[in-house]
Order: sequence, then structure tokens, then C-alpha cells
Amino acid sequence: MPMPLTARNLTDSRGIRHGFFGREGGVSAGIYASLNCGLGSSDNRACVQENRARVARALGQAGAPILTLYQVHSPTALVVDRPFGTNAIPKADALVTRTPGLIIGALAADCTPVLLADSTAGVVAAVHAGWRGALAGVLEATITAMEGIGATRSRIAAAIGPTISQAAYEVGPEFEAEFLQCDSGHARFFMRATPQSRPYFDLPGFVAHRLGAAGVGSVEQQSLCTYRNESLLFSYRRATHQKEPDYGRQISAIVVT
Repeated sequence: MPMPLTARNLTDSRGIRHGFFGREGGVSAGIYASLNCGLGSSDNRACVQENRARVARALGQAGAPILTLYQVHSPTALVVDRPFGTNAIPKADALVTRTPGLIIGALAADCTPVLLADSTAGVVAAVHAGWRGALAGVLEATITAMEGIGATRSRIAAAIGPTISQAAYEVGPEFEAEFLQCDSGHARFFMRATPQSRPYFDLPGFVAHRLGAAGVGSVEQQSLCTYRNESLLFSYRRATHQKEPDYGRQISAIVVT
């Protein structure tokens, strides 16, 4: 059985089950070992389906489908109340629901997964927040969508899952310039070893900042670095540096019980 990381502010939410699942506890092999949940990878599809079934069981929802998206680094959040067909997976980066037993998830392999819940209203969300989506407003769009089906912003608990750490996230000057063009205050999310060095970006810190500025009730970070923990987590950047042909995706999932 997979053993996910959990966030205290979500664990304390009655009627909500969640987990930030890593790469342990599945059936996939090779570069996908072992809990690869990415249907978009080149892994054996039957293995991916079994891995997702194990995630559902770990959340106490054996046999339930897990809804994930065709993620495109957008600011788009969708409200769902039923599974969508396997041939009609929407392009978006956040799912919101209040339907009991409907597991929603975000896939990631360096980008930041965020799970949110207003347990009083019974409204939950799963967000894929890469740098582009976070900068474009996917977190704020998700919170607004949650409010649209009954959530109250100040009651929302938000938890940030495993993601690439600043120490492992070297970026180019044009990347930094895009952030500074939006807000000069974003300079605090970049660091350099020397003034001449390339910058390193604090993605989980930026996501936490956006959540706090949006006015949610609490923000918790379970930000184990995906790049630095090869035995525990998948990483797109690490796979690229190691010249691997593909990479697995971990899932962060949440459900109203």
C-alpha cells in the first residue's frame, strides 16, 4: 500500500482524505519505478491504472476513478461533479469538487502540487502549479471556483506538496525578467551565488506567497525536493539531466468522504 505524505491542516479537516504520493508502493518498473500515475507517460498503461487504483485504496475509496487533467500550465480551474470520459480529458490545471467519493488529483514531477479544502462546505481542490500557471493565476482561479460552489476563502486550508527546491532550480535571466516585469517585489524569490551567477527560483515559496496573498485560512508546506530525492520522487529536471527518455509522475489527490 502506498504511504503518502499528509498535511496537518488537511488531516484535521473532517470528511476529507488526502495524500501527496511519491514513487513508492506501485508496480511500474525501470525509470517509472514504482508508483507512476501519469497516463501521459510512455509507461505500460495497465501498470499506471493499477498504481492509480492503489492510490484510491489508500484514500479509502477502493474502485473509485481518479480524475486528473491534461495539464498545460494554464490558469484554468474546472469544477467537476462526475468522472469525464477517458477520451475527453480536459486541458486545464486545477480541479474543484464537492461531490463525495470523487477523487481529484494533480500530477507533477517538479512542478508544485497544491491541495485545498474547506471542510465545513465540503469543497476540495487539486492544483498543478508550475511557474507559468502560478504566475498567471491558477491558484487564485481555483479559490474563486471553490467559492462558487460554497467555500469560504478564510476557511480554506491549503497544502503545498513535494516540488523542486530553490537550490535545484537554476533558471535563465529571461525567466527572472518575466517575473520582475509583473512585480518588482518578485525579486525576493530569486537568489544568486554571486552577482554574475544565473538565478535560482523559489517555486514553493512563490506558491506559498500567492496563497497567503489570496487570503486562505492556512498554508502548510510539505515541500520535499523532487530533484534531490530520487528514491522517493520523480523529477523531470533530473530525468533530463540524466538523459533518460521519459519520466514518471507522482500524484497528489484529495476526496470528500
